[in-house]
Amino acid sequence: MVRGLLVSSAVAALFAAVIPAQSATAQVATASSPPPGKVTVDVVTVNGSGCRAGTAAVATSPDNTAFTVTYSDYLANAGGASSPTSFRKNCQLGLLVHVPQGFTYAISSADYRGFASLEAGVTGVEKASYYFQGSSNTAARTHTFHGPMAEDWQATDSTDWAQLVWAPCGVKRSVNVNTELRVLLGDSDPGKTSFMTMDSTDGSISTVYHLAWKECPAA
Repeated sequence: MVRGLLVSSAVAALFAAVIPAQSATAQVATASSPPPGKVTVDVVTVNGSGCRAGTAAVATSPDNTAFTVTYSDYLANAGGASSPTSFRKNCQLGLLVHVPQGFTYAISSADYRGFASLEAGVTGVEKASYYFQGSSNTAARTHTFHGPMAEDWQATDSTDWAQLVWAPCGVKRSVNVNTELRVLLGDSDPGKTSFMTMDSTDGSISTVYHLAWKECPAA
């Protein structure tokens, strides 16, 4: 059961991807170090073929500047004896963050890692998106990889400081964090199996979200 699971303050930064810039800018004061102590985040839901119960874990950096999501069974594959639906895997995390009064946050970058074994002609796709509950605003990034390859892959989504979008001060919102892997055979040999994972063969960290923080103006 995931309700009530506490995660680090770093998760809060995800909200920055989809808050309207104009209203957020007016509420932000000066740049700040991360807030002291810990910010708690309730993991309300975990859904998807890429993160079955017990296969995803969240950890935070001690300085509240980043958090990681590690998967142990997030693999998409196609060709050979693969099932018709296994070419696409996804994971959706529903998060409710509790931010300390006086602070706001933005996601400055996200590093995605994994391993890909793709035959010639095969395309691997990694996609990530973030959106608030009840909002039609979605920020999504997609990265593609082309076979032949059999190695670790990494993709980084980053935003310049001047373009960061900050969460509104004093507001609690839940956010959906979606990731997706696809393996597309194209004109490759369908008898050969290709796969792509959202982790790496040596078990190192798969996804890192880096945070930026600011203090809210005094009331």
